[in-house]
Parts: sequence; C-alpha cells; structure tokens
Amino acid sequence: MEKVCYSVGGRRILRDFDLHLEMGVNRTILGVSGVGKTTILKLLLGLLQPDSGRITINGEALAGLPDRELARVRQRIAIVFQGGALFDSMTVGENVGYRLFEEGKLSEREIERIALEKLSFVGLEHAIDLYPAELSGGMKKRVAIARALAAEPDYIFFDEPTTGLDPIGVYNIRNLMLRLQEQGQTTLMVTHDLETAFAVSQRFSFIHQAHLVFEGTREEMMASQQPEIREFFEPGERSLFTYNNGEQET
Repeated sequence: MEKVCYSVGGRRILRDFDLHLEMGVNRTILGVSGVGKTTILKLLLGLLQPDSGRITINGEALAGLPDRELARVRQRIAIVFQGGALFDSMTVGENVGYRLFEEGKLSEREIERIALEKLSFVGLEHAIDLYPAELSGGMKKRVAIARALAAEPDYIFFDEPTTGLDPIGVYNIRNLMLRLQEQGQTTLMVTHDLETAFAVSQRFSFIHQAHLVFEGTREEMMASQQPEIREFFEPGERSLFTYNNGEQET
C-alpha cells in the first residue's frame, strides 16, 4: 500500500498510509478499536476501493482490475474475519473444503483429507461431521481458520484470530502461524491479543488518527517514546485515545 487514503461518510479512516508485507514474515497491525485495522484487510482484498493511492500484490495493481482478474488475485489470499461466517447448511468438513470444491481441481476424497488435516491443526478433527449450530463460538472461529488454511494460500490475513479460543486453541494457532512463515507464506494479523502478536510477529505497524505513526520490530516499538505508543501500552488518566466526554476514539 502506497500513500493510500480512504474515507467513509466524510470521516478519514486512512491518510497517506503505507504498508509493505515481507514474504515469510508475520506483521501485526495495532491501534485502538475503530481506527481502521480491518479496513486495511478489506482494501488489500479489493473489497473496498481507496480514494487515492496505490495497492499492489506481487507488483500487480488492484485498481481497475475486472472482476475475473480480481478473483484470480484473491485465489492467492485467504482471510479469516472475526465473525467466522460459516455456512449453516454445511457440515464443518464441507465448510473447510468449500473453496476447494468450488475450484474443482481435487477429488472429493483428497478434499476430505485436507479438511481433516486442517481441522486437526485447530483441535477440531472430531467435529468434521457437525454443523455450525452445534458448535460454540470459539469452535466456529477455529473452523473458519481451518477453512482459510485449506487452500494453502500464499498470503493469509487474520482478523482477531485468537478471539474466543481456549488456551490450547491459542497455542495451536500461534504455532501454525510460525509454521506458515517457515513455508514462505506471508501473514498479516489484526489483533488486540498482544501476547499472541509478540509471540508470532516480527514486524508491527501502529495506526493513530488515520496515520501510520510507527513501523518496526517489537524492540523498537517498546523503546519508542512516541506519546501514542506509550499511551497504548501504559494508558493514563487522560488518555490520548479518548475524547473529552470519555468516548473511545474511532
């Protein structure tokens, strides 16, 4: 992303925003709720169009791509949104294998094998024949993550991947993200789970008031004396992230 600007209803979400994803590296985007972190993921997928600036994936600009070409680019990306968005009428296994079925390149037996393998990564192989209505909220999130991983994408975007998971599930996801990096896949995460972010991320981007105010390593971020970053980790009585009436900044 180069000098990307994006607004909604006259409210500036991003202003001259830059973002570069290094191959095989996990980057985490940090900032208060409502600052535009999930919007960045949607812009990268072409689900939203920027007001100005340039977005490229492997050197290919998204702007102006017809739907068919945009779909081709998206095949290299998987995303797990916070809500999960499972198909209620499909079993867990069918949900995980849905993208593979749609592509039509693998046999049903091979898709079932992959679905079981990815479900085992998130500790839910026993739920392969269940329906979403039979799952807890945390289990639904893990199924959504398994579904995203099934197509072995080059780029994986995570929006709050550990929300609703028990400690074992969190542990599995952390290890999986590290393994994905070892395979050369790029991961971009939006999260409020700082423990997970620090465990798996090598690079961090920090957003404040529509601007990128920091980019670097954890060590560089923790040593930063920028008021926005210091306040984020050590909030005081007069937070930089609240208005005078006490409402959280968006």
